[in-house]
Amino acid sequence: MRLKSDSIEHGKPIPAAYAFMEVAEPASGDRIRPAGNITPHLAWTEVPATAKSFAIAVIDTDVPSKPDDVNVEGREVRRDLPRVEFVHWLMANIPLECRELAEGACGEGIVPRGKKEPVGPPGSVQGLNDYTGWFKGDRDMEGHYHGYDGPCPPWNDTIPHHYHLHVYALDVDHVPLENGFSLQELRDVIEGHVVAEAKITGTYSLNPKVKA
Repeated sequence: MRLKSDSIEHGKPIPAAYAFMEVAEPASGDRIRPAGNITPHLAWTEVPATAKSFAIAVIDTDVPSKPDDVNVEGREVRRDLPRVEFVHWLMANIPLECRELAEGACGEGIVPRGKKEPVGPPGSVQGLNDYTGWFKGDRDMEGHYHGYDGPCPPWNDTIPHHYHLHVYALDVDHVPLENGFSLQELRDVIEGHVVAEAKITGTYSLNPKVKA
């Protein structure tokens, strides 16, 4: 199976249009500002004959395992700090006839407190992304973040982050998930049912000193 995107080129920096935040203009006095947060175009081909549905997962694998230095003036997130995953998008029960998602088809822009009913293909369900936990306790932003929300690595991180866009072809037409599921729940239900997988990886940084 092959995955193509007109929005994100494999191995290249992700355009700010698909990010949650972008680097601000120096004159503004701010380090970062809201970006387009547009869902990227995705199209998959060469689907196995045994496929009956699809699932999507978009994951940042370079998130600092400790938040102590994240976005703190005068500090940097060390390169050698252990890294963990951060979920940006989960979707399952994508019907077999769906082979493409247009740019912006599943949402755009930042929605404070999260998208309640993100748009998707008929019959599909979408999970919670990890901004749900990140914004916990934030008076203006706390909520349940369903669907897609794009990159926002720490502006003082010393490495670029890698964002992996996975599309899975499954040999079942339906998995027992409801809106709001987690990455682990997705992994559990698709185990043993993945007949093909395709992936695109893009990079992103909010640190002007770091080349994405």
